[in-house]
Amino acid sequence: MSSSTPAEPAKSAKSAKPAKTTKGAQGARGAKGAKAPKPESHLAMVRRARRINRELAEVYPYAHPELDFRNPFELLVATVLSAQTTDLRVNQTTPALFAAYPTPEDMAAAVPEEMEEIIRPTGFFRAKTKSLIGLSVALRDEFGGEVPGRLEDLVKLPGVGRKTANVVLGNAFGVPGITVDTHFGRLVRRWKWTDEEDPVKVEAVVAGIFPKSEWTMLSHRVVFHGRRICHARKPACGACPIAPLCPSYGEGETDPEKARKLLKYEMGGYPGQRLSPPADYPGKPAPALGAG
Repeated sequence: MSSSTPAEPAKSAKSAKPAKTTKGAQGARGAKGAKAPKPESHLAMVRRARRINRELAEVYPYAHPELDFRNPFELLVATVLSAQTTDLRVNQTTPALFAAYPTPEDMAAAVPEEMEEIIRPTGFFRAKTKSLIGLSVALRDEFGGEVPGRLEDLVKLPGVGRKTANVVLGNAFGVPGITVDTHFGRLVRRWKWTDEEDPVKVEAVVAGIFPKSEWTMLSHRVVFHGRRICHARKPACGACPIAPLCPSYGEGETDPEKARKLLKYEMGGYPGQRLSPPADYPGKPAPALGAG
C-alpha cells in the first residue's frame, strides 16, 4: 500500500490534464482525412496496459473491496448479495443480516421468509435467500462451517460463480484472482485489451497480460476507476489521469471543468460505498440504511 496521504489521489485525479497523446489516443482523436494509425501490436498493447495499471496504482493507492466484511463468510455472503445491486445497498443491509445470522450454522437454520425481509432491499431477495441458505448448509455439512480457500470448492456452492470466488479468494485468503464484473469488462474493452464479452474469456486474456501478483489489486483499481471516472454512459474523459493512454478518449466529456462535475465518490467529494471503509480511505463513509 502506498504511503501517499489520503488527499493526494483525489487531487491527482481532479487536476489531471491529458498529457502528450499516445499513438493509441491519437487514433481516437485524429482529424478527418488523416492517415489511419498502424494497428497496435500485441507487445505495445501489453506495455500500454501495464502502464495504465501503474498509473491507476498512483491514483488509487487505497483501492480495496467495496463490500464491508470482517471474515471470509461475511465477504462470501455480501458478494452473493451484490448481484444486480450496488455495494452500497449491500453494505446497508448486511449489518442486520449478520446480527441475525453471524455464522454459516445460523444462516443454514434460517427461516426463509424472515431472511427475505432482511435482504429485500438488495433485490431478487427470494433467489438470494435460497442461495445463501444453500451455501450455508454446504459450508456446515461439507466444510466444517468454514469457507474453503480453493476456487474449485467455492464454485460448487449455490449462487457462487468464478467472479464471487475470485473476490473471496483475493480478499479473504490472499490468493490472486481477476474479478470480471461489469465495470472491469467495460473498461478493458474501452482500453482495447480485449474485445471479448464473455467474463471467463476476459479473465483469461487479462491474466495473460499481467503477472499473477497484480491480479487482485488490478481488479480493484479498474473497478474503482470505472465507478469514479470512466462511467458507462458518460465517462469523465477530461478529468481522467490516464487519458493519454486511452484509445477511447473522447467517448465522454472532454472539457476539464465539465468532466470534474461528473466525478463520483471521493473523487467528487461524496461518500463512498462502505459504511466501514479502511483507515486510509480518503472519502466519507456511506450512510446507514434509512439515514438519508
